[in-house]
Amino acid sequence: MKVAILFSGGKDSAYATHLCLSWGWEVIWVTVLPQKDSMMFHHPNVKWCKLQAQASGIKIHEIKTTHKNELEDLQKKLKKLKIDGIVTGAIASDYQRQRIEIIGDALGIPTFNPLWHKGEEFLKQMLEEMQVYIASVSAEGLGEKWLAKEFLPNDVDILSAMKPPISPYLEGGEGETFVTDAPFFKKRIQILEWEKSFKGMAGKAVIKKAKLVKK
Repeated sequence: MKVAILFSGGKDSAYATHLCLSWGWEVIWVTVLPQKDSMMFHHPNVKWCKLQAQASGIKIHEIKTTHKNELEDLQKKLKKLKIDGIVTGAIASDYQRQRIEIIGDALGIPTFNPLWHKGEEFLKQMLEEMQVYIASVSAEGLGEKWLAKEFLPNDVDILSAMKPPISPYLEGGEGETFVTDAPFFKKRIQILEWEKSFKGMAGKAVIKKAKLVKK
């Protein structure tokens, strides 16, 4: 089984990769380079997905697109690849899942969402097995202190206890993440410099410098 994983550089698509590899599937990454504030795809640090590909040895395909043509461009790219399925890191977003399923139906191949509706204990396991940093926040209660912070298992309970509560997966637009180490990485990524910006209730931590180091 050869699958294309829609890879954003964040925790969910990275752990979906880990699961697929553990099942013996052949994996390639497809990374969309969207315009800012895309409803479908991560933005702040996607250019560093190439470094994650180097760290893991996984082949990566990049797609530059606009808001208007995101899904159309993605479908065209996937059509050119010889794959048996499409994998996403979707947790609870029907908006994302259904749009990828439409692409899969058009191409005549199945779609897989191995993290779909996983709970908080599963997320803690993910964070135990990977090194993850918070790259953007956009929700009441998530201040500037969360930017560029390592996302740790105990943070799951902190997020869940906030008022109003925040999805600890950060999937509903509350935040985005970047993975610097995972079980399938041959090397880990060391982030040397962040550039932070914060306004109102939203902020981003953009990686300016990073390198690969031995694990």
